[in-house]
Amino acid sequence: MTDRLYSDPELVQFYDIENVGGDDFNYCLEFAVNTRSVLDLGCGTGQLAAALSDGRRVTGVDPALPMLEVGRGRPGGDKVEWVEGDARTVRLGRRFDLVLLTGHAFQVFLTKEDQGAVLRTIAAHLASGGRFIFDSRNPTVKEWLEWTPQRSERILTHPNLGVVKSWNDVERDAATGVVTYSTFYEVSGRRQVLGAESKIAFPTKDDIARMLDEAGLLVEHWLGNWRGEPYVDSSPEIIPIGRLR
Repeated sequence: MTDRLYSDPELVQFYDIENVGGDDFNYCLEFAVNTRSVLDLGCGTGQLAAALSDGRRVTGVDPALPMLEVGRGRPGGDKVEWVEGDARTVRLGRRFDLVLLTGHAFQVFLTKEDQGAVLRTIAAHLASGGRFIFDSRNPTVKEWLEWTPQRSERILTHPNLGVVKSWNDVERDAATGVVTYSTFYEVSGRRQVLGAESKIAFPTKDDIARMLDEAGLLVEHWLGNWRGEPYVDSSPEIIPIGRLR
């Protein structure tokens, strides 16, 4: 589960540049206003966990130690409990008012068995009256079609490396629906290109709903984006919000 994009410090250094907090970040900050404890599964470099840490107990879990090291060093990171662990199997022995799994982290789990295991982890850590929220890209939108080299090329500015050209490439397995995408970084003036290959799944809303039910979780709302709009078939995101059944 810890592919090089998240476990190699040479690549992790680009993560925050490519993933600046947006609508999902802002929505979760507002959603957590009245909570006293938060579990951030797949917390990555901890942008959200650190931002939530003022005035509440926050635990961030991720399998990639280099990502957690970034989290520890960011402002507010000293207030967060950082746990190196796998969202399928981690058991902390505590329950939380809110369990988050954002940044499309749910999609790194490629099989129905693994996806179900992650949802059981959410259920195992929800307090009575607690709520969960996570996101997954809607497969009907076929966002992976935009991840070709021509469509995905972008220019980044790294604080130490300067100008960096980045792009993706992609393949999709029609039988499984699993998308394999590569991410590349070319630093200006260097011949070396850094790259990593990642795989993600695109479960349907019906599949997610079934697995949530099997995990003992009840969905109260389905959102279609992080602006809070209800889910429709053409929505870019599948975002369930709910609680224990």
